[in-house]
Amino acid sequence: MSASEPMTNAPMARVDAYLATLTDDADRTSALRATVAEQNPPDIVSAMQALRDALAERAVSGQAGDEAELIGRIEVAYPELAELRRPDHDGGGLRGASMPRMARRGMLPAGVDRRAWQVIARLLPGLDRRLRVPKAVPSRLRGVVRLRQLFLFILVALPAAGATFYMLTVLPHQGGTPLEIVILALAALLFAWILVGFWTAMAGFFVLWRGDKYRISATPHGQAHTAGDAEPDLSPARTAIVMPIYEEDVTRTFAGLQAMIESLSATGRLDEFHVFVLSDSVKPDTIAAEQQTWAATCQALGMFGRLHYRRRRARVKRKSGNLADFCRRWGGHYRYMIVLDADSIMVGSTLTAMVDRMQANPSVGLIQTPPTAVNRVSVLARVQQFATRVYGRMFAAGLHYWHLDNAHYWGHNAIIRIAPFMDHCALPRLPGRGALSGEILSHDFVEAALMRRAGWGVYIAYDLPGSYEEVPPSLIDELGRDRRWCQGNIQHLRLLFSDNLAPAHRALFANGVMAYTSAAIWFVFLVLSSFEAVMEAISTPDYFPSPGALFPSWPVWQPIWALTLFYATLVVLFLPKIVGMGMIIARGEHKLFGGVGNLIGSTLIEILLTSLLAPIRMLAHTVFVATTLIGKQVKWNNQQREDATVPWWAATRFHLPGMILAVAWGTVLYIYTPGFFPWLLPILVPLFIAPVITVLTSSVNLGRAMSRQNLQQIPEEVAPPEEIARVAALNDTPVPEANLTDLLVDPRLNALHVSLLGRRRRLSAELEAYRHELGERLLAEGPDALSTSEQVNLLADPQRMQDLHAAIWRMPDWPAWVQASDRPAAAPV
Repeated sequence: MSASEPMTNAPMARVDAYLATLTDDADRTSALRATVAEQNPPDIVSAMQALRDALAERAVSGQAGDEAELIGRIEVAYPELAELRRPDHDGGGLRGASMPRMARRGMLPAGVDRRAWQVIARLLPGLDRRLRVPKAVPSRLRGVVRLRQLFLFILVALPAAGATFYMLTVLPHQGGTPLEIVILALAALLFAWILVGFWTAMAGFFVLWRGDKYRISATPHGQAHTAGDAEPDLSPARTAIVMPIYEEDVTRTFAGLQAMIESLSATGRLDEFHVFVLSDSVKPDTIAAEQQTWAATCQALGMFGRLHYRRRRARVKRKSGNLADFCRRWGGHYRYMIVLDADSIMVGSTLTAMVDRMQANPSVGLIQTPPTAVNRVSVLARVQQFATRVYGRMFAAGLHYWHLDNAHYWGHNAIIRIAPFMDHCALPRLPGRGALSGEILSHDFVEAALMRRAGWGVYIAYDLPGSYEEVPPSLIDELGRDRRWCQGNIQHLRLLFSDNLAPAHRALFANGVMAYTSAAIWFVFLVLSSFEAVMEAISTPDYFPSPGALFPSWPVWQPIWALTLFYATLVVLFLPKIVGMGMIIARGEHKLFGGVGNLIGSTLIEILLTSLLAPIRMLAHTVFVATTLIGKQVKWNNQQREDATVPWWAATRFHLPGMILAVAWGTVLYIYTPGFFPWLLPILVPLFIAPVITVLTSSVNLGRAMSRQNLQQIPEEVAPPEEIARVAALNDTPVPEANLTDLLVDPRLNALHVSLLGRRRRLSAELEAYRHELGERLLAEGPDALSTSEQVNLLADPQRMQDLHAAIWRMPDWPAWVQASDRPAAAPV
């Protein structure tokens, strides 16, 4: 309100501003305005009180005072939401309107941490039963799985042993020193590790080319449905689509959900699904944006009562705890849940196909789809998108071939049968201290193992398209994510010998551990090899190591043999990529990848960039493993998902220790053993130029230039599915996101927030006084005068939020922090 404005106009002007923000319904606006005007309020305070009374009279609720006014505001601003209020529910009839009625059921933590006394229990007859050691239910495909995995063991063990023996002949002392014995042991592990990946890819090629009769099928007589199974349950199934989020890009998150809901609607089966957004966000601005965008999405799609939103008060056990909390409260309403990440996109027909496959196979507890990476622009993201599209499905098919119903679960883009998940997959806290104790971080592998232990099949639907995700846009973001995954995977060391797990899942635990410890093994192998090379150069050879020897023992170095071993390793590493590329060409799909020339060029670029990134990732993962083993905890913050070029200073600061190491390492080798120095250049050069690699691979402009040349092109760019295009369109036309100021000022958002909080809890006198002081400080100085924790404290108090809202609108002149907002609700009257 300007100082020169006549006071006689100010009261109704403030009422008009309030109503304009509250609703677009002209009839309701006119009726409420007329009710206030009849009283001819002399000032703003009286006018706003009259408006509050008018809103309260419109609320058919049996409530009085602030509660009735709140309900009246909701009925005017969100009439569809108001229809869902439950008069018989505690909290004024609005609490819980964003969620269905609860169907409470317990989830008892499973026993997974094996200890010494449990080992004894298994050896003593009857004691294991009294101690309730869980028994595994054998797989119906156990014979096939064992035969295939024995075959895989042979394919890995024999070549690894041969390569290790071959390396024995390459070393100067043929394994005759303790140092060389350690080097050989590390080499054997590394050979086995890369051979597992190689044979997984080759098995995937075989499956994609010839098919597999044991794939999970959507027909009642599919091969996964074997003798002894229960008959398929073809009755209608209710499915919950569940998306846990934590400090995510709100516009992108709800754009993905809207695209999936619209796609489901097009299938004609939307009525079978309910969608849940389960928020663990803690920043006030994020909370405001989530609530605003949820309500707007529900209004746009007519999904109030079907698209639900809930924010937990405490972030217990992160994502796994959020899912378990959902299951305990609402899981009883649903047969299945489809778990998504904030960046997940799934086609409606894929979602219904997942349900159909579960329906047709009643012994299956979990089906994982292999997601394809899409939607990113940076060089690194484009290269990873290309790799997942060309090789990813082949590796997923290979994992299916070796594991069948003992497969992976990656924590998202998967469907889970809720009842056995609740009965068997609740996760305990691991006792003790340190990084390997406490909450189980990489929960997905563990949940899959527990599901299989209880007798339920876990499959990868490698042949099911329409499942997408997004990848980190830069190397620094990727390594930040890997730091969290590293601690979670290494934690599986404590679970490796848990009772009665399927051998396949023990192998998957070991595989998860090796995903990061292999980098440390590689690093130690290189350091020890360099150390031996330097020692050989500076020490005087002992040609007669055995007393009384008649003939000298000559150190042997066979460079041709070393080169042969090196090239054989390259074949094992890169042949799967060439095979994946060749399969695309043979099927005539190369046009979707920019043509044969661009497909080959893109594959070569991916191989080159992967080779440059490998030493950088090796060093980073080695540091992650070391810090985890010494007990350093990691913070699980939100992920950066938007494309953004990394600044030079940030890249240099991040990689500076590795650059110093590369210079020192290379200098020592060049001085003492120049013949060995060139062998380490493929490792040392990427470490030294890591900032350049990081900045260039995060470049959005360079990524767009590659796109214009059809490099790293994938079919989803040439002919994007409607869902991906829809997400991009929604994300490119965002609505301004709300913040804490809007929750205080905007009558719609304030009413929504207070309603979602429910009835106020009884507070102690000290807490009441503390929150009153916070409110007074906020009114005088604005939200920025409060810390984040103080803001959160106010946000949790429904009565205080409602009182602050009323106090702001009754002020004759709004404070500067309100007028500074560019939101319509904050425009001065």
